[in-house]
Amino acid sequence: MQRPLSYIWIIALILLIYPHTALAQKKIRRMTLEEGTFLAKERSIQALIAKQEFKVSYLTYKTFRRGYLPQLNASGTLPNFTRSIQPSTNYGVTSYFLQQTVNYIGGINLTQQIGFTGGSISLNSGLQRIDNFSAFLDTSNYLAAPVSIDYVQPIFQFNSYKWDRRLQPLKYDQAKRKYLEAIEDINIMTTNYFFAVLEAQVENKIAETNFQNYDTLYKITQGRYQLGKIPQNQLLLYELSLLKAKLAIENARLSLEDALFVYKSFLRLPESDSIILLPPVDINFFTVNPMKAIDEALANTSPAEDFTRQLLEADMGVNYAKMNGRFDANLRASFGYNQTAGNLGNAYKSPMDAESVSLTLNIPIVDWGVARGKINIAESQRDIVKNQVEQGIIDFRQGIYRNIMKFNMQQNQLQIAAKADTVAKKSYQITQDRYMIGKISDFQELYTAQTEADNSENAFFSALQSYWQQYYSIRKSTLFDFQSKSNLQFNISDINP
Repeated sequence: MQRPLSYIWIIALILLIYPHTALAQKKIRRMTLEEGTFLAKERSIQALIAKQEFKVSYLTYKTFRRGYLPQLNASGTLPNFTRSIQPSTNYGVTSYFLQQTVNYIGGINLTQQIGFTGGSISLNSGLQRIDNFSAFLDTSNYLAAPVSIDYVQPIFQFNSYKWDRRLQPLKYDQAKRKYLEAIEDINIMTTNYFFAVLEAQVENKIAETNFQNYDTLYKITQGRYQLGKIPQNQLLLYELSLLKAKLAIENARLSLEDALFVYKSFLRLPESDSIILLPPVDINFFTVNPMKAIDEALANTSPAEDFTRQLLEADMGVNYAKMNGRFDANLRASFGYNQTAGNLGNAYKSPMDAESVSLTLNIPIVDWGVARGKINIAESQRDIVKNQVEQGIIDFRQGIYRNIMKFNMQQNQLQIAAKADTVAKKSYQITQDRYMIGKISDFQELYTAQTEADNSENAFFSALQSYWQQYYSIRKSTLFDFQSKSNLQFNISDINP
């Protein structure tokens, strides 16, 4: 485990950071970045939205799968009353009479879609009763169909079931990947809010330290001025610096309160909670192979799978154009039993077999090239998608490569920033000590050393933030943990869809 040289000093610094007097009596909760990301994934509104969005995708896929299960349906017409004048022809003579009928129809069917062929098969049972109340006839008849098997098969037609069986699992898998990427986005957001508070804490501590130092220096300078060792303008410069330092404390405290408010709101913590953030300086540095990262990104992430989905949808569009509106046919076949009788019991006795087969055709004769034109349009659109996907993959690979190279530089940059912070603080301490003993009297030299020390500390925390941002960005862009050398995964039961 490697650590920048100023880690020990940083940890000691943070342990000395306390809220102002109004919060000092409250119980203070110290929080790490790891704890912050855990809370964000459990409580933030972004995490709740990500879970709900995945839940929608999960239920959509679940509904799609259930659509391929046998569907049991019941139907009925209770009743269908008709009263009208109807013609009747007997022995070549047509006459009209008033006819009144009441028709009752009921049935039940079990239907199964056949995704591979696009057809459907159903098992049916039905019963019909008709009551005739005409002027010359008053009868009731039953028509029973105890069982029948029907099969419908479209031929040379677009099979939406076939394409859905390929697209819907792809979309569901993409939704899982998007959820994992959303979690890494939350980690990045948490990192940004975390370091906003952390840097505000450091600024607050710097402001308080500078005020104490300038107060001490001002008192020393007053003594030297009274002894006539320094001119009045130098005393006034220290007095002005002391006033600025006092103002900086107020601004730093306000900035800290603002940053804490935003961070606690993000984590949905009570405003009354008093927290101090500990810098994530305990780092296990590692180097990522760019080619390995690109391979993992292409295999794991939703953008990579989106390329596959776009190509598949483009192929589906071409297939639809080729199959729709051209030569097609429908095959229908039915086999079963039925019987008719004047009462219900006899309608189910000695049923007769009933069969039917039909083949309907639709053959366009002249369409003036409409069908061919639609095919050409779909094929051109598919070519556009292919070109866009090819360029998208190139840009995607290049983006991953650049991110990996930036991440691999973070260790060196962080260690340089830590070393610079140590050197700047040591330089300031030496300059301050020399001023205390009267070796130097130049205010500008002391002010410059103090400014460099403050800037170097801020630069270190900026480098530390950049490291963790890049760390979570690499996880998001590859959905692979290069520390544990495993894919990022989640348990669907944790989302409770």
